[in-house]
Amino acid sequence: MVRAHLSVTTIRQLIEMKMSTCSGVHRSLACLHRAVGGVRWKSSFRQAPLLTAAPVRGLIDEQISITGRFLPPDSPVTVRARMHSEEGDLWESFAHYNTTADGTVNLTQDHSVGGSYLGCEPMGLFWALQPAPGAREGLRLRKINVETPNVVLMSLLEGHVSPSEGPSTELAVVTTERWYMAPGVKRIEIRQNGVVGTLFLPPGPGPFPAVLDLWGMGGGLVEYRSALFASRGYASLSLAYIGHKELPGPQNTMNVGDSYFKSAFQLLEDHPQVDGSRIGIMGLSFGVYLTLRIAINLGVKPSCLICVNGPVGSTLKLIDPEGRSSDFESEQKYWTYDDQGYVSFKAVSLPANIVPESIVKVERLTCPLMYIVGEDDLSSSAIENANLIEETLSAAGKSQLFTRLSYPGAGHLIEPPYTPNARISLWSVKPKKVMTLWGGHTAPHAAAQEDSWKKILDFMECHLRR
Repeated sequence: MVRAHLSVTTIRQLIEMKMSTCSGVHRSLACLHRAVGGVRWKSSFRQAPLLTAAPVRGLIDEQISITGRFLPPDSPVTVRARMHSEEGDLWESFAHYNTTADGTVNLTQDHSVGGSYLGCEPMGLFWALQPAPGAREGLRLRKINVETPNVVLMSLLEGHVSPSEGPSTELAVVTTERWYMAPGVKRIEIRQNGVVGTLFLPPGPGPFPAVLDLWGMGGGLVEYRSALFASRGYASLSLAYIGHKELPGPQNTMNVGDSYFKSAFQLLEDHPQVDGSRIGIMGLSFGVYLTLRIAINLGVKPSCLICVNGPVGSTLKLIDPEGRSSDFESEQKYWTYDDQGYVSFKAVSLPANIVPESIVKVERLTCPLMYIVGEDDLSSSAIENANLIEETLSAAGKSQLFTRLSYPGAGHLIEPPYTPNARISLWSVKPKKVMTLWGGHTAPHAAAQEDSWKKILDFMECHLRR
């Protein structure tokens, strides 16, 4: 190894030489400063545009804040949302905004000037989702597997553009997850005493207040509303009663009766994690009739009822005293069609057209009832049925039990908030293809879903927890 040995004098000379060089550079810069009045150093670097969502993961009924930053000031931009349904169909929405003077856009306070919606709508990109151009006819977005989220890709695009116009300049992206099941919620398949359903339990040992959850004649086992109820602290049993392979056939006929629904209610009552004295029932469409029938005819004692756009009696011919009924499509005399051949079931549920012996004697009601009306419902005569219930309870001196929520521009399918409405969707494909009208205009229907969901939870808090 070779080592270099420098004397102290040599080191000092080198230091003085370096200091002299630095001093010369300093004098040169000082002269330049005096000559031009100072130098402002400006970097050509500009931070890339950023799109954020807070929170990026949340429940379907939670608002999120979407913000774009580091954009050119006072410039047009488009914010786009895209997601694929579990069937693989692409859904999308978009809105035009103008950035502020500091180069930001904030969907919680800024106004859309074009696209899928107008005005300040923090969650507009979610409730305005529609099938992408060229999609299959008659789609309706419904969650099938509640143990996975809806994954929505948000994009920030340059200029005011439409997705159908072709390629556009993408400035920034963020991915959001929308869940029906909160962490810790348990999903339990129920196949007990002939009952077919899915029970959702909130985190913890309980006992919890509970809800028996009933949908309409579309059939099957629909779980997402029950999953969301459990995420909000209520045990919830989503119950199948028609159109399910594990129920008595044929699937297009309701082959279960009063004993089946009583067993389902008692299953909730007897569950060790359920407070059997605090059980409500919620029904949509034909589920309204079943909700009323269970509460009044079966000798059970629910604490409250929530009814959405449905009849006070059966729209199907009963085939026995238990309430079993004929095929929904076997009696079509009250079906009506628009100019495009889409069917409306609205007249089927007019009180005058309901099977007389099936009309529930609502004057015998003993618990609070909330009835939600979509005034643009094209599938059910919701207004007329709500009127009949209200008049009957008033005549019986029980008007204090009745609460009506009525929403102009809302259709039949009033569901949890920030989810898109289907004004028309495919009803059946056999023996022939049938498209049905549900009604509802995009923005007022979305407003109805947001407002009614808050009031449903308040109603349940009042009557199932206090």
